[in-house]
Amino acid sequence: MKQDRVIRRMIRRDTHSSRSIPSVVAASLLLITFLWLALESVLWLLKDQPLLASPAQLRKWLLDLPANTIPAGMTAAGVGLGILGLLIIGIAVGKGRRPRRALASDRTATVVDDDVIAAAVSSKARLAAGLAPGQVTTTVGGRSVRVQVRPTSGVPLNLESIKTALDGELAAYALDRPVKHSVRVLNEGAVGQ
Repeated sequence: MKQDRVIRRMIRRDTHSSRSIPSVVAASLLLITFLWLALESVLWLLKDQPLLASPAQLRKWLLDLPANTIPAGMTAAGVGLGILGLLIIGIAVGKGRRPRRALASDRTATVVDDDVIAAAVSSKARLAAGLAPGQVTTTVGGRSVRVQVRPTSGVPLNLESIKTALDGELAAYALDRPVKHSVRVLNEGAVGQ
């Protein structure tokens, strides 16, 4: 039971991106701001010269800000701060998935890039159709695998054999998230392949 939990945790770490960089940046900015405000307050209490502005000067500036700023400027600043806030919230709660998938395994945590799966699926479809390299391209998305086939001009293509081969290949991987596949045959063929 404990090993299953460890394996799931390892897979999650490999398939999801870390939020540490945005967290460190946000915490550093807040820390610098609070330290500056604390230093300014201490300097003001000691009746010393402020670094940038004393708390009394900051208070006066904030109270005079609406009268000294045009409404469009205040609106633009508010919209900018709102967009920044939405961006930070989006980073915090976004899914953060990497283009990787876990394969079924009883003993180990096996994670494969989507590009590797796309290359293997392209190779399998190419062999099933009897095509040359470069005539099959595959794109792996969140829940789908899209295969694009460029047939050889004048040679009939057996679409069912390609779909059967793809079903078998994707079933053999036993991916952690089910995917649907689609095969698209291009109208223009390859000459002399």
